[in-house]
Amino acid sequence: MSKLWGGRFSKDTDKLVEDFHSSISFDQKLYQWDIKGSIAHARMLGNVGVITKDEAEQIIDGLTEILIEIEAGKVVFDPSSEDIHMNIEVLLTNKIGAVGKKLHTGRSRNDQVAVDTRMYLRAEIETIHHLLLDLITTLINLAETHKETIMPGYTHLQRAQPVSFAHHLLAYVEMFKRDCTRLEDTRIRMNVLPLGSGALAGTTFPLDRQQVAKELDFDSVCLNSMDGVSDRDFILEFMADASISLMHLSRLCEEIILWSSQEFHFIDLDDAYSTGSSIMPQKKNPDVAELMRGKTGRVYGNLMAMLTVMKGIPLAYNKDMQEDKEGLFDTVETWQKCLLVMTPMLKTVTVRQEAMLQAARGGFTNATDLADYLVRKNIPFRDAHSIVGRLVAYCLDEGKNLDDLTLIEFKTFSPLIENDIYQAIAVETCMANRNTIGGPSIAQVEATISADRQFLAQRQ
Repeated sequence: MSKLWGGRFSKDTDKLVEDFHSSISFDQKLYQWDIKGSIAHARMLGNVGVITKDEAEQIIDGLTEILIEIEAGKVVFDPSSEDIHMNIEVLLTNKIGAVGKKLHTGRSRNDQVAVDTRMYLRAEIETIHHLLLDLITTLINLAETHKETIMPGYTHLQRAQPVSFAHHLLAYVEMFKRDCTRLEDTRIRMNVLPLGSGALAGTTFPLDRQQVAKELDFDSVCLNSMDGVSDRDFILEFMADASISLMHLSRLCEEIILWSSQEFHFIDLDDAYSTGSSIMPQKKNPDVAELMRGKTGRVYGNLMAMLTVMKGIPLAYNKDMQEDKEGLFDTVETWQKCLLVMTPMLKTVTVRQEAMLQAARGGFTNATDLADYLVRKNIPFRDAHSIVGRLVAYCLDEGKNLDDLTLIEFKTFSPLIENDIYQAIAVETCMANRNTIGGPSIAQVEATISADRQFLAQRQ
């Protein structure tokens, strides 16, 4: 078939070039947004008198029918029409005749694809935002249950100080809250209408861009037509948001993998979120968490690919920018799938509270509290640090924990230590005494949960 742009060409496009050039295999995902944008454009053309209102209604009715037919599975897109925009236009012209050829008045595929992609991503951001809020809710509910469940906090993957499981989970709530607000910021910057920018220099027709913006729910219109067609910052920003969020998910997955191992045995994953081995019948593998950890890399790759595509492109539109969609679609799908599986996996986890408590009681997680005890006896902190260090070395030689030492052994290292030391270095006391804002004490955890629930309430 002849191309809609083929007037100045004397040869057909080479078949290899046509296959290489076509994007319909993936950009057909934009069909509903392309039709929605076209309906708004047609209505505006009728209102400003560029086409008659009757012609605008014919176009709108035709596009509405095409949308219904696509969603009913009655349309097969044609690769020779290159992309979703030209496929829709051909379908429209075949349906309503020559009037369909008037739809493209005052616009270009350059501003058309820009508005389609923004509307698509705006909808997907809303979906992801809701999924993040669901995940945050799940973490908060789990934290509410485990305010008194003591576990070791780690630095360098070495036991460090006792915290509650709730406090640990709420650290991830903070991360996912930031992911939410990053998406909210991205949506604000993205929600600017590029339609009306034309190919790069606007149009000679008296378009009412504000009318189109209002109909399509954009907050404003772009103020530079060249930027309007060539800007892909919103895709880059979304991909960066996704990369950061997947990094957060990956970190949580890494801990789930560790915690579910026999070496830790802090949690048991539900069978529905685990898999077995084809050869070792005893195995229960955290494959869901491992795969999520792996998918983080592909999202990073999509961001780096897009940054590389954009880094050397002169103004305005260039065909390189067709490469923005496959990575974007993959990032959206990957992020959504990861969130969809993470939330129920956490809801069904079994927490082994006793194993966590015993781990907190080992590994000298109360050593800092012993040093603080000595400081309260008017020993300078550095001296207290040294005394406790020698006590730990002694315990290692003797195969003991600090709690196991007799008062006589304690006094060998400092005569100021009294019988109240045992209460002072009990892991329950260690956690309860960390009562500053953001700390792991029950009171502070409850305050944090309250603030987090307010965050959720503001977004319902």
